Parts: sequence; C-alpha cells; structure tokens
Amino acid sequence: MFLVINFTEPIDALKINFDSNGLWALNISLAIIMFGVSLNIHIDDFKRLFKSPKIVLTGIFSQFVLFPALTFALVYFLEPTPSIALGMFMVAACPGGNVSNFMTQMAGGNAALSVSLTAFATLVAVIMTPINFEFWSNLYPPTKRILETVALNPYELVKLVFLILGIPLVIGMLIRHFKPVLAKKMVVYLRPISILIFVCFIVIAFLQNWSIFTEHIHHVSYLVILHNILAYIAGFYFAKSLGFSKQIQKTLAIETGIQNSGLGLLLVFAFFDGLGGMALLVAFWGIWDILSGLLLASYWAKKQQHEKNLV
Repeated sequence: MFLVINFTEPIDALKINFDSNGLWALNISLAIIMFGVSLNIHIDDFKRLFKSPKIVLTGIFSQFVLFPALTFALVYFLEPTPSIALGMFMVAACPGGNVSNFMTQMAGGNAALSVSLTAFATLVAVIMTPINFEFWSNLYPPTKRILETVALNPYELVKLVFLILGIPLVIGMLIRHFKPVLAKKMVVYLRPISILIFVCFIVIAFLQNWSIFTEHIHHVSYLVILHNILAYIAGFYFAKSLGFSKQIQKTLAIETGIQNSGLGLLLVFAFFDGLGGMALLVAFWGIWDILSGLLLASYWAKKQQHEKNLV
C-alpha cells in the first residue's frame, strides 16, 4: 500500500505502486469520511440554499468554474511537467474538502452555509468532477497526450465518484432525517476518527518512503502552495466582488481552497496507475491544504477576537 518510485525514470514516467489492499483501504476511508460528514447534513440545509440562489451559484461557480479556470491559467504560464499539470487539474476538479466545515466555523465564517455548500457541491461533483477533469486536461496539449494513452472510461469515472461520494451522502442524510439522535451520537466519534485515519494513511505512506519524498518534493511543493493560495484568494475576492458579507467571503474562500484531495488520490490510482508527478502533487495537496486551512482559520479567528476587544 506504500509509495514506491523508480528513480531511474523522469518524473512523468514514474509509477507509484499502490496494491489492491491499500486501494480498498483508501476507498473505505473516503466513504466513511463522507458518511460522517453527511450525518451533519439535513434536508433543510438544501432548502436554506435555495432560498439564497445567489450564494448557491456563487459557491458552485467558484469551486467548479473559477478555480479550474485559474488552474488552467497557472498551468499554461508555469508549464509544469505534464503529469504534475494533470495532478493540478485533478485537484481543481474535485469538490470541497470535508474539513472545510470545521475550518469555516473556526474562522468565524458561516458554518451552516459551509455545510450546505459541501452537501450541494458533493452532489454536483458526481457529474462535474469527471466533466471538469476531462475538459481542462484535454484543453492543455501536454496533458491531452497523457489522456490519449490512458483508457479513461467516463462512465467508470462517474460511477466511482458516485460510489465514494453519492451513496454515503444519501445514507448519512437518511439516518440524520429518520434517526437524528443516533446520527448525533455517531458523528461525535465517526467523523474525527475517519479524518484522522485518512491523514495517517497519507503520512505513513510518505514516512515509509521518506528518501523518495525528499528527492521529489521540490517538483510539487511550490506549485501546491501557490495553487492553494490562489484558490483562497479567488474564493474570497469573488464573493467580495459580488457584495457578500465578510462572513460569507471567509466561507467561500475556505470552500474553494480546501479540496477533496482524497478523492483525487483515489482517482489517480484507480485510473492512472499511480502516475508519479500526478500522485505526488495530489498527495502533498492533501497534507498542505489541511495545514494552510488551519493557519488561515486561526488568523481570521484571532483577527475577529481582536476586533471584538476593540469594540
């Protein structure tokens, strides 16, 4: 289940091996994470969104149109190696990450809106993630050439996204609706444990291959950091340009900047056989955006407390 890279080949030809047991463990951990998130989601969350269609459209546009378009521009001007560029498109095609709700609450954003957007974006992602990835990857010639060598079945891609995101979401919401007391008890333990398992999963894989990680991290680290910062900025200022409050600006910044890289990593191994640069970038994003999200949320929380003290 751990990362193994052949040093004798350039990064675009590297293959990160991930055995079937590791892939199943990743599948299950992601489904459990999504299930844990969905236990906090109620049908009223969707009703609340549709009462404010401008917020819905802004959030979806920011995640599924604005951020992928900015990603394409970044790839076009920086010209990273094709497998790394493909990893960037994969990250941009994924929906918001599951820890965004916690970080939004910590930052003083609109937690209810964050939960609602996470739920709605997850449903939209079943269709939009495959479409976005195919569209932007085929628009850039170097990544298009990689896709031409991979038997990427759009139906299989949609099916996998639906199995990992859609089914756990529906089951969790049904339990929340019909057994709310049980759902509250389950989420107390399930959500933090599942996220911890996933984080440990990535960290252990890196630690087992520390020399490989240090050898190749410079290829992706600066791109991930820049890419992630641009996502926060895009979400924040897009919301600001449309006249939303500071609370909603924070929420959309975090929803745009925290991506479900676990889903991205699963798709890399399921359809691209652990393509080296692609897998390294998506895996590093999974660690970095949690760190950056906590830092950003902490900064906003301290700033908000300071402003309250001045009143």
